[in-house]
Amino acid sequence: MQMSLTVEERLDRIEQLLRGQKNVLNFSEACDFTGISPSYMYKLTHSARIPHYKPHGKNVYFLREELEQWLLQNPVRTAEQKDREATEFVLRKQRPR
Repeated sequence: MQMSLTVEERLDRIEQLLRGQKNVLNFSEACDFTGISPSYMYKLTHSARIPHYKPHGKNVYFLREELEQWLLQNPVRTAEQKDREATEFVLRKQRPR
């Protein structure tokens, strides 16, 4: 029994690695890739808030690259970046004209 569990675990890992190499993901693969629940992913696709494709009008597909870009939108600046920007702003305002 223990041996079959390790084989199943290995198969799961192999499947995950193979999914990581695909450029076009189906709905469930996109959910796994992004960590978004299927119900929320459906809501995002229904409201066209996430890039997706429906070539036959039924199945939903995603481009991995577009999902990566979508996940990285709206970056949050670090406190250090905010401090640097504030300092630069103050220094620009202090320069005589």
